[in-house]
Amino acid sequence: MVGGPGGEAEPYSLVRRQRELASLYATAKSLTALGELDDVLQSIVHHAHDLISTDFTYLSLVGPDGRLSARASEGTISASFLAACIPADVGLGGKVLASRSPHWVPDYVTTTLIDHDPAFDRLVAAEGLVALLGVPLVIRGQAVGALFAADRSERSFQADEIALLSAFADHAAVALDNARLYEASRTALRELRIAYRKIEDHVAVMERAQAVHEALTGAVLGGGTPGDVAQLLADQLGGSVTLLDRAGAVLVRRDSASSPCRAPSETDLADAVRKAHRSGRCASSVDSAGSAHSVASIQAGDSCLGALAWSREEADGHGVPDDTDLRTLERATHIVGLLILKERAVAEASERLSGELLTELMVGSPGISPAQRARTQARNIDADRLDLVLVADSPALSSTDLSRHLHDIAQDRCGLAGEHLGRATMILPSADDDRTVEEVHRHLRRTLGGPVVVIAERVVHHDWARAYSLASRCGAVTRAIGHTDLGATTGRYALYAMVFDTERAHELDRFVSGSIGPLLDYDRRRGTDLVATLSAYYDHHTNVAATARALFVHVNTLLKRLDRAGSVLGLDWRRENDLELRLGLRLHQLGAIATAPPPS
Repeated sequence: MVGGPGGEAEPYSLVRRQRELASLYATAKSLTALGELDDVLQSIVHHAHDLISTDFTYLSLVGPDGRLSARASEGTISASFLAACIPADVGLGGKVLASRSPHWVPDYVTTTLIDHDPAFDRLVAAEGLVALLGVPLVIRGQAVGALFAADRSERSFQADEIALLSAFADHAAVALDNARLYEASRTALRELRIAYRKIEDHVAVMERAQAVHEALTGAVLGGGTPGDVAQLLADQLGGSVTLLDRAGAVLVRRDSASSPCRAPSETDLADAVRKAHRSGRCASSVDSAGSAHSVASIQAGDSCLGALAWSREEADGHGVPDDTDLRTLERATHIVGLLILKERAVAEASERLSGELLTELMVGSPGISPAQRARTQARNIDADRLDLVLVADSPALSSTDLSRHLHDIAQDRCGLAGEHLGRATMILPSADDDRTVEEVHRHLRRTLGGPVVVIAERVVHHDWARAYSLASRCGAVTRAIGHTDLGATTGRYALYAMVFDTERAHELDRFVSGSIGPLLDYDRRRGTDLVATLSAYYDHHTNVAATARALFVHVNTLLKRLDRAGSVLGLDWRRENDLELRLGLRLHQLGAIATAPPPS
């Protein structure tokens, strides 16, 4: 829940996000020890229960007999419930395993969305279990179990709870995979003494993989970035490591200092990226130059966040990578995914806070309250210097998306940005208003790759609301007169000030009334539209035929309307000087545009 202006919910939400991420990283740290499976799984459900805050949390695995049974739990839960063993194709667990995706029910007993097991339903009723959320444990494309969070009262599970539990499930899958591999190594060491050297090499590889995983986890706990993880992988695996976004575009590329590789292009990686996204597993390819590429998809639940590509020169030309190195690459995607989600969460929180502060200043202006001053100072922003309001509009982007671009600019300029009354808005300190608005326009134009209108108005006596009103209405007038790509202050359009300046509205009304007032009165009384008819007539350069086509009327009908307009005005406006009439019609149109609400 996001708090209102001045509320406490937002700081609480940020603290909660930090606790969630810290707990995730602490869990990841525990996995690097490759300890006993039950201990690791118990740690996971403990952290999940602590953050999800349900009545109890438990983790179940599919056994060799194909039945689902609990392996770890946290919270008040009876021994008989934990001892239950049900078929893996029924209940909520069956649905989660079959779909390999999260599912939840507000009331387990009454829901008809799952296949019920009578024996388990009796245990559910005795336990008092009502609401249940389950997320899958997936290892290399196979669902091997599920992580559950349960409440003893009916409720809905929110998207952030589902995402958090899914993250814990990913760690649980890694823990299970690690434990099986580690146990396999120890068994092989006991059974194959005669192949001691081979087993010793295998253990060395496992220890190297463990060292890489510890280094990756350390990078996260040390506040590292996705670029730091890419560099660490390149140093450990050799060659180069590339981070791509969800569209396949290169975000970060890092090379090994000891064995660099020719930088791959997006085309070189495209085939392996498609295979990795489609299969959910690591995919490999060799390009025409002989470089081998292995790509692992970065997933968060059902969402694709991008991909991690490892490229190296292959002397033998086969491009067959070591399985352990591929598994290291796959595990690194979990770390990078967490970092991407963390960065996204921090960015979204920062955008929300910036937008809330901007709205507070707009709504509360003129003037700055002590609370507003304290909140802006906490973000290293001097509210007294926020003396320029800018309103941006682009035909190719929604105001919400455009606000995000303004937020990036505001961060660099110690300002605030957000969506206010449906328009992308920013408040900045400015010593040269014309230069500032032109720089913002150039930045947006370069980022968007398309036209954008940015209008600015200087703030007087902390009255941000008035400055916003002038800039917003001036922007509407600017677009109406055909200017669709520029950055300017309202002063550039002083000729139209009567239209967008509300304090001069009486001047506009007086001029419009004097020029076309009789037509407006006639239209209101008779339900006609003579004003629109004359406007269309002048828009089509007094061409009767073109005007008739635009209004979808016969030429004779149009001529009668024009004659009636002349009768109402009491002059032969088609033969006399009609400049005042034209200005009145145009200003009437622009005034309607300036006062219209922004498109939703």
